Amino acid sequence: MKKALDGAGKPRIKMTAEDHERLSGLATAAMDRMPDVAAALADELDRAQIIRDRRYSGGFVRMGCGVEFRDETTGRSQTVTLVYPREADIEQGKVSVMTPVGAALIGLSPGQAIDWETRSGVIKRLSVLDVKEPAVV
Repeated sequence: MKKALDGAGKPRIKMTAEDHERLSGLATAAMDRMPDVAAALADELDRAQIIRDRRYSGGFVRMGCGVEFRDETTGRSQTVTLVYPREADIEQGKVSVMTPVGAALIGLSPGQAIDWETRSGVIKRLSVLDVKEPAVV
């Protein structure tokens, strides 16, 4: 199943000001090397509601959060931690925000779903089931 994706019909998302600032720089820096994923992340950044209050940080996917989601095509659920590219390790369940699924997850809340395009151009839909706060180190 392949079709074009656009911003219409995408769920409202939230993002901390800190994540928004860091991810904006990351997306800009990656435009030459990874234009498709960088553009997808930039689109998410453009439509995010920015949360500036540091006390309000729960209930949506942020950097370092654990997130359980379901692939609506296969029905398969999985839990991953959303991380920056240098921390990515798929065997440990650490997914980079600079991957198509990572860019799709940022800012979503439990109960929300989004269509995203795989690197091979297949359109998939995922639903967020749960979000766990980042571990304090």
